[in-house]
Amino acid sequence: MRLFSLAIIAALIFARSAAAAPCGNTSSGFQSWKADFAKTAKAAGVKAAGLDALATATYATRTISADRNQKSFKYSLEKFMQVRGSTTIVAQGRKRKGQNASFYTNLEARYGVPAGIIIAIHGMETAFGGFMGDSEVVSAIVTLTYDCRRSKFFEPHAIGALRLVDQGSISSKTKGAKHGEVGHTQFLPGNALTYGVDGNGDGTVDFYNQADALASTANFLRQKGWKPGQGYQQGEPNHPVLKAWNAATVYQQALAIMGAQIDR
Repeated sequence: MRLFSLAIIAALIFARSAAAAPCGNTSSGFQSWKADFAKTAKAAGVKAAGLDALATATYATRTISADRNQKSFKYSLEKFMQVRGSTTIVAQGRKRKGQNASFYTNLEARYGVPAGIIIAIHGMETAFGGFMGDSEVVSAIVTLTYDCRRSKFFEPHAIGALRLVDQGSISSKTKGAKHGEVGHTQFLPGNALTYGVDGNGDGTVDFYNQADALASTANFLRQKGWKPGQGYQQGEPNHPVLKAWNAATVYQQALAIMGAQIDR
């Protein structure tokens, strides 16, 4: 699953960046940009299936609209938690922890990440798998890479998505969030490629399988510096690790609060 790390992908992309076709803020240059980006993708190890997925990707208008109209991260913490349904997440999260205690105990034993924070992420991202998105992952992430606002950030994730297609983990039609995130906890594709682990022991990594997604989430946090046995509230050693999951301060604060409430 982790054939190419984000660092290697980024280095390969950088080698071609000077000659790359220009980004754009409308759909008009998208097709010619894709043709050029295919060279970057091929240099980064993307094979036939991934290149075919790139060729058929369409400009994701809804993704661009969502990216340019994000509002919830500007809310106060109280408003943010209300909008995200924190009370419901905590109540359901406690039940889920109780119903599958051995799974979460084993997860913490392996990665050092307590159940509360993993369950809070699962609830916050997809309402525990209730809605994992209705946008085509490849089209969304490729569109964001073409868009001039954050091209460099999304490039490794576009390559990651195409490599996931090559591996059969997703297809060109797989649905995810509007920013191209996949599965139960909404991994960006480059992170899915790098940090994905087999959580149910079937020999594959499927982010639409709950066990795989949650184990991968715990692995991500551990690899980003999570210290087993240490706290994750503001001012505690593990709180900064939450920024690796989501850069919004209000999101990090909400996760910490909900995680602690679930673990009570």
